[in-house]
Amino acid sequence: MIEKIVSGGQTGADRAALDAAMDCGVDCGGWIPKGRKTEDGFLPEKYKLKEMECDKYQARTKKNVVDSDATLIISHGYLNGGSNYTMIVCNKLGKPVMHIDLNIISENRAVDIICKWILDNSINVLNVAGPRLSKDRKIYNRAYKIICSVIEKKKLV
Repeated sequence: MIEKIVSGGQTGADRAALDAAMDCGVDCGGWIPKGRKTEDGFLPEKYKLKEMECDKYQARTKKNVVDSDATLIISHGYLNGGSNYTMIVCNKLGKPVMHIDLNIISENRAVDIICKWILDNSINVLNVAGPRLSKDRKIYNRAYKIICSVIEKKKLV
């Protein structure tokens, strides 16, 4: 059962996961760089993320991986930048990680795969990552729908 969804608060997949959690009544949080910085400026206070002591995105990424049971990365295509770094950190730390490539997997199929993975791995705290909005204009809407559907389908609230 999902008790909490965390992310780094960046635009795109991160923010979609937080918004989906809040809209579906699931606790959310995570870590954000000092100054609550994102590519579109200061992350609003409605997102209850904790500030790191430094302003480095990679430090925030690692802390969110460490503090969660598993990480879900949602993208269109291969991973690069921060999403790829997230995968590397998960693998290095031996933390469960799943990459959903929406260029290959439909949203409905993705929901089924994610729900099974969550149940099979007894995931309570899920870190969600993916590209920022400036790198993928479609990721927010699709990630939001997927996370809401996962919460609703399996009644993981």
